[in-house]
Order: sequence, then C-alpha cells, then structure tokens
Amino acid sequence: MSAYQKRIRAFRYSIVYWFVRFLIAVSNSVPRLAWLRFCGFLGWLGYHVASKTRALMHKHILMAFPDYTTQQIKALAKKNFIMLGKNAGEILRATRIKGLEDLEKFLVVHDYKHYENAKAQGKGVIFLTCHIGAFDLQITYMSLKGLRPLIIGTPLKDERLNDLLWKQRNAHGAIAVERGKEMFRLLKELKSGGSLAILIDQDTKVKSRFVNFFGMPAATPVGAAIFAVKTGAVVVPTYIHLGADGKQHMTFLPAIETTVTGDEEIDLVENTQRYSNFIEEKVRQHPEQWVWMHERWKTQPGQEVR
Repeated sequence: MSAYQKRIRAFRYSIVYWFVRFLIAVSNSVPRLAWLRFCGFLGWLGYHVASKTRALMHKHILMAFPDYTTQQIKALAKKNFIMLGKNAGEILRATRIKGLEDLEKFLVVHDYKHYENAKAQGKGVIFLTCHIGAFDLQITYMSLKGLRPLIIGTPLKDERLNDLLWKQRNAHGAIAVERGKEMFRLLKELKSGGSLAILIDQDTKVKSRFVNFFGMPAATPVGAAIFAVKTGAVVVPTYIHLGADGKQHMTFLPAIETTVTGDEEIDLVENTQRYSNFIEEKVRQHPEQWVWMHERWKTQPGQEVR
C-alpha cells in the first residue's frame, strides 16, 4: 500500500470514528424506536451508496440461495442493509446502559435454562454465537447477569474504533481477548468452570478446517472445537435478532454434543460442522440480519491456516 493510499485509508477511518462517536452521543436523545427507524434509513441510504458492498451482498446471497431471482436478491440485500443499520444503532445506543433493568426494557431472553443446565455440569461453558442481529448485546446481557465471559474476537483495523468496541465489551465485567492469543488463559478459565464466547461464522486467518456451509466448503475457525475437546466444556449456542415486535430476542439453545474420538482431525471437523449447521439454520431463519457482505467463502482449499 502506497503512502497516499495509507493517508486516504486513515482519513476514511477518521470519518467513521467521529461519525460513530456522534451517533453514540445522540442515540439516547430520541425514543428508541424512532432511533432505530433513523438508523434503518441510514442503512437504506448505504444500500444505494455503497456499491462495492452491495455487489458483494448480491454475490453471496446468490451463492447461498441459487434459486433466488434477481429481484429477490436485491430485495434481501436492501432489507439486510436496513436491518444492519437498525442493529448497529441498537448496539451504539446500548453503550449508555447501566444495569440489567435498562437492558430488559427492550431485550427478551428465551430459554436461559439451557445455560443453567450447562453451568450445573461444572465443566465450563462455551457460548457459540454468530454475526446475526445486534450480536454484541449478548455479551452485555451475559455480563450484567454476572457471567463475565472471556470474549474471543478479531481486533478492528483502526485502533480508535477497536478501543471503542473493546471498551464496550469490557464495560460490565466481560474481558475481550484477541483471537489466537492467550490460549492458556482461555483453557484455565474453562477448566475452572468459567465461560467464553466465540464467533466462528467468518473466514479469518486463524486455524481452520473446511466444513459445509450453505452447500459449499467454507474455511471455518476450529477454536470452539479445540476448547470443547481439550476441556470438556459444554457448548451452548446463542443468537439474537430484532423481532417484528420491535424488541431484541436473545435465545439460548440446547447444548451441542461434543465428539471426542482421540483423532484430532476427526474431532475438529465433526464438531465444527455441527457448529456450522447451527449457524446456517439461524441464518436461513433470519437472512435479513446476517453479514452478507463478508467474504465467507473466500479461502480456497490449501489456503487455510492449519
């Protein structure tokens, strides 16, 4: 990247950073639903302006739903932009939340018993989630409930934006941990009966294996499988979505069984495929709230990190 390109990139990040700071500052000055409508409008505007992102969405939606017509693809992409705007606005507004009572005014939690059942086993809990809806609100809820999970994530490219994100994730007692680092700390947390949260529905440069996702091989991080096999921790799937009632709905699902054969390769692939199946099912249920602009099938066989 040339010096000129670096300056342009830094300038763009500065615009995004200060725009995010502005949105956070004004987000609680209007009623919540009015704020979400405004953020949805920003998403609608983004659909018409961000041509490269729009083209990626169209491409990936067609890959996942090959029977869709051009009109269906465009309609889903447009709705996706709008919902991304609303859910991003929800996360920004939630930075002012002080306690569980504030959060529960607009967050409905379903089947928390599945976490309680997993916790009762005393083996530690791995929260397996995905980039659907206002996914960071799940961390806020877990923290305010006193669970205080370690959150495995990939740092943002801009340090200022990353600081904003990690400050919010750490605000109520959770601890953000950079993906690929502090393995001993993560293992120790689970073995002591603690919890961690991890997302595996993106193609990132970490240890991965190819599993089926929407009928296509997708390089998928195997961190969750590694932790589950090594510690015996219980894997509890969770996800969140913005419902038609205007509220956020967070759901805990029954634990996913962990295969332990003694053959590392079999264990990595079989368990990661089960996790991927859960994510695909939820994306199919809420396709308008997943991150279709992400290049999920970018890595080709032989290019994955092993």
